[in-house]
Amino acid sequence: MFTGKTNIATGFLFLTLFMLYGFILILLRDFAPGKEQWIADYGVGKHFESRLAHVHGNLFALINIAVGLVLLRLPLSAVSTRWVSGLTLAGLLMPLGILSEVLFGVPPILVIAGGLSMVLAMGWLAFAVWKLEMRS
Repeated sequence: MFTGKTNIATGFLFLTLFMLYGFILILLRDFAPGKEQWIADYGVGKHFESRLAHVHGNLFALINIAVGLVLLRLPLSAVSTRWVSGLTLAGLLMPLGILSEVLFGVPPILVIAGGLSMVLAMGWLAFAVWKLEMRS
């Protein structure tokens, strides 16, 4: 179930959604009623966290696309492919968690789980690629 193809498709979906979210943030900053207050509070609190969600959502989407391409191209073991794919997908919980904190006041458990998943996935992938016997 967890393959590079899943990471690529999910990555492009998240990239689309978080790009749209970025446009919403621009609209709120430039055109919403009370935009002066929005601009004044732009660097603190919920405004700052909203931008963090946008940035991390796009970054983690791109990481998923890159990881998906690597998983499809390199002859990694099936176990490593499944785990790296799944952990990288779970990393998307981080931007979703930031957004959940801002919108619904959810505790930061999703942020922590997503961040740890992404770090573990990158470490696992680095180790798996290092172990490969590649011919040039």
